[in-house]
Amino acid sequence: MDWVRGESVGRGSFAKVNLAIPRNSSIQFSSPTAVKSSEVSTSSSLKNEKRILDWIGSCPRIIRCFGDDYTFENGSDYYNLFLEYASGGSLSDQLKLHGGKFQETSVRGYARSIIEGLMHIHENGFVHCDIKLQNILVFSGGEIKIADFGLAKKTGENEKKTGFECRGTPLFMSPESVNSGEYESPADIWAFGCAVVEMVTGKPAWNVRSDPNMFSLFVRIAVGEELPEIPEELSQEGKDFLAKCFFKDPTKRWTAEMLLKHPFLSDGTVTLECVNEKKPSPRSQFDFPDWVSSTTTSVPCTPEFGEASEWKYDSTSLSNFFSPTNRLREIATNNGPLDWSESDGWTCVR
Repeated sequence: MDWVRGESVGRGSFAKVNLAIPRNSSIQFSSPTAVKSSEVSTSSSLKNEKRILDWIGSCPRIIRCFGDDYTFENGSDYYNLFLEYASGGSLSDQLKLHGGKFQETSVRGYARSIIEGLMHIHENGFVHCDIKLQNILVFSGGEIKIADFGLAKKTGENEKKTGFECRGTPLFMSPESVNSGEYESPADIWAFGCAVVEMVTGKPAWNVRSDPNMFSLFVRIAVGEELPEIPEELSQEGKDFLAKCFFKDPTKRWTAEMLLKHPFLSDGTVTLECVNEKKPSPRSQFDFPDWVSSTTTSVPCTPEFGEASEWKYDSTSLSNFFSPTNRLREIATNNGPLDWSESDGWTCVR
């Protein structure tokens, strides 16, 4: 692919997204194309995304990949992944532009599209591991597709771990993921349920404003009977649909195939009226809903909530993480407070 890097449309800690423009004006790409790039030294997630997209094959509910290449720019080697360009940004962006909530008829349509994509992913033997509205992209015609497969994995694949593995976004993590680091297809269904709640209410499925502490969130997810709150404004069909996503026991959680047959999704698809408002979308862990997605074999610490604070992942094992005594010992160091600054969040720069 002979191309040049065009306008920047997004960036994160380890990757940036630009429009890809054909170098020869007489040659046009098959569709508007974005190039997602990172330095080769930090390109493992991008390369994983390429492998997963190649393996699962074509599906109208999943972003298309057009290939990859390497470039040398500004003294550094870059790995570049070519993907469909989503002019409408993410479903999270559109939620904000539509007043912070979607009508239930719209939620039914978007939920059906996401479930169709998840069913294709799961049937092909993979788990997405980071389903959330920020990873559902919106195209010019209002069509939505699942994207960002950097954390995806093969079903049943047990990776070598040295401690607790935090994979994905904490607000969307399932009980079995927090308890035992288990990331299989039921974890995607739990995260999907959290995304549906967000579409209905404009807020996270877990209320963290009164206690914005990662430790407390993980305890609520993993211990006891508390479940994400199902919105009262939903119809009975909608409430029942979400209840099927929120069984703490993953063996009782409905599969994508089962959910696709639920009456809540029987109304067919709804096309999103795409709003293209070009304005900055600040991204940080403390500007809901962007508690970052990442993969780590350590456990996040728990600073107080505030604009200047950010989550930091340290080397504490899961047992130490759930020990207040060990946490206090680690925080109360002779060198002062730990550095909380770490972010994998994305910034929309359209």
